[in-house]
Formats: sequence, C-alpha cells, structure tokens
Amino acid sequence: MLKQRILTALVLAPLVVAGIFLLPFSGFMLAIAGITLVGFWEWTQFVNTRSRLLAMVPPVLVLLASFLALPADAIELGNLQFPHHIMLAAGGAWWLFACLLVVTYPNQSGFWVGSTTLRYLFGLLTLIPFFWGVVMLRAVNYAEAPYLGAKLVMLVCLLVWAADSGAYFAGKRFGRHKMAPRVSPNKTLEGLAGGVVLAVVVAWATAELFGITFNNSGALLVTVVLTVIASVFGDLAESMLKRVSGIKDSGQILPGHGGILDRIDSLTAALPVFALLYLWLI
Repeated sequence: MLKQRILTALVLAPLVVAGIFLLPFSGFMLAIAGITLVGFWEWTQFVNTRSRLLAMVPPVLVLLASFLALPADAIELGNLQFPHHIMLAAGGAWWLFACLLVVTYPNQSGFWVGSTTLRYLFGLLTLIPFFWGVVMLRAVNYAEAPYLGAKLVMLVCLLVWAADSGAYFAGKRFGRHKMAPRVSPNKTLEGLAGGVVLAVVVAWATAELFGITFNNSGALLVTVVLTVIASVFGDLAESMLKRVSGIKDSGQILPGHGGILDRIDSLTAALPVFALLYLWLI
C-alpha cells in the first residue's frame, strides 16, 4: 500500500503542478469542473438515493448556470466578478456550520444523519464553492499577470500539504488532547498547532519566492491560520460523512489513496476560505 501511495503521488504531483501553471484558463476551468463532478459522484455514496446518475443532475446544472452567468470575456480574461463572489460567501458560511457539525458529532447529529436532502445539500455546499474558490483564485489579475493566480492556488496547496505533514509529526510526538475523537481519533490539538506552525513558515517562504503580497504580516498570519483550520475540518467533515455512511474510502480511482474526495477533502475547505479572505479582506 505504501509503495502504491508513493508511486501515485509521484505521478499525480507533477500533473497537478503542470495543470495549475500550464493549462489555459478555459482548460483549467474544465479540469477543475471535471474534478468537482467526480468528487460529487463519490459524494452520492453518502446519500440514500435511488439513482446516483439522477443525483448528478443538480450539480451539473448549477455549474452550467454559473458558467452561463459569466461575462462574455470572462474565460479569455479571467474576468470573474459578482455574482460568483456569492459562492465564496456560501462556502465560508458552510464551513463555519460544518465545524459545529464536527465538534458536536454524534450528540447533535440526529437532525441531519437521517436526512437525505441535508446530506445532499452538504455536498453541493462543499463542492460548488470549492470549484469557484479555485477558479477565482486562478483568475486573480489574469490579464496583467497570468501566473499570479496560479501561484496563489499553488500556495494554498503547499500550505495544506505542510499543515498535514506538520500535524502528523507533531501529533505523533506531542499529541495528547483529541480534537474530535468520535470522528477521527488520531487528530490532536497538538498536531493542529504543529500543522499551523509549519504551514505559516511554508506560506511565508512561498509568498516570498512567488512574489505574492499581503497587506501586512498579520494579514498573512490570519489568512494562513484560518485556512489551515478550515482544511482540518474539511478532512474531518468527510471522515464524519464516511463514518455515518459506513464507507472507508470515497472511491478507488487513485491507487493507494482512495477516491478524489479522499485527496481533496482538506482543499475543499481551504481553497474557498483562502479565496474569501484574499479576495474580500486583503
């Protein structure tokens, strides 16, 4: 299994980096749309539905409608404005609520565990803002600086990966206090702290290397910390849904890693939250 994970990562990582930096904006949007829809296909396992194919109709229609609402020059120039910023607000509000779902599970879960509609809505609120968070970051100042958005997307990926690594090693060495033992027994507050520290260092170094500017160091610190916390709860939320549904992995599309959702669970929260903070507050 470890060998499979390493081989898959060695193939996948260069493809991800190449896709972020080399795809034209239209191709990038289509690639992220494909990932989003595969992720939602896996999400349909969390919902008691008679037809997974029919369950795919609403997310497809939502994506098509949001594409059609784009200005005529949006795809060529990366011109993404209102109403697509609403997607980021919806994503931010959803992840605040999702944090409450995780920390109160299973004591306060009765109202949603048995509700197909709510679990389905959770999927839309997870994946549609994820799509627009990635795309709107990639579109930042696209006409004048085509690679700035790519650097921002890469920055988020790196800080999430750093947070995962920092949390793993800090948790192994210092972990005592469980974050959400009923959801993921291995995650600890000490691990979270270690992940935040490493993510801040990596984000600062990456921002310096890429020439990404923030208003001040405090803005960078707040953005990174909140993004890391969101990424942790993105992972926990998917773990919670899998536990409720009796599913170990969301899929088998990535050998040794499971499904697409298993790989992007942290990013589904981190990217819209980072985009919201960067585009609205910084």
